[in-house]
Amino acid sequence: MENSWLSKFLPKDEYKEKRILYFIAESSIILATMLFIFVLLNNYSLYGNSNTGTVALLSLGFIVAYILLRYILSGIEYTEVTTEKRYIKEKKAIINRSFIFLIILIIAYALIDGIPSNFTEIFPLFSSAFFIAVFMYFVSYTSLKRSFKKNKDILDD
Repeated sequence: MENSWLSKFLPKDEYKEKRILYFIAESSIILATMLFIFVLLNNYSLYGNSNTGTVALLSLGFIVAYILLRYILSGIEYTEVTTEKRYIKEKKAIINRSFIFLIILIIAYALIDGIPSNFTEIFPLFSSAFFIAVFMYFVSYTSLKRSFKKNKDILDD
């Protein structure tokens, strides 16, 4: 745990450190669940939407985004990618997964909202699905690139 600001506040004993990390992770999940329930209740209560619901939703989004970002940048997702050949193969697999996700997303949008009849209905459908698929590709590619670099550094040592 050398690359985290949290390590400065944890005990040096490995057992205690691990237990405290479990407690922090459990409390984060409980907090995220409570925020999710609060957002649901706030949006469907008699009082309607309010600023507190927006703040709770932003807090929930922050928890999810922070964990996702830290996971992507940590380089721990693709532990088996150690050679250039495997890296290229995995990069192609990411492109294929993103493309398949794009097709599934367009089909799902069409099934939920109906098949668009003109260009003004098609454009938002394709553009939002395209941006989500591109985002998915960049997230996976960044994770792959960080993992490959980390795996090469470990093997070089």
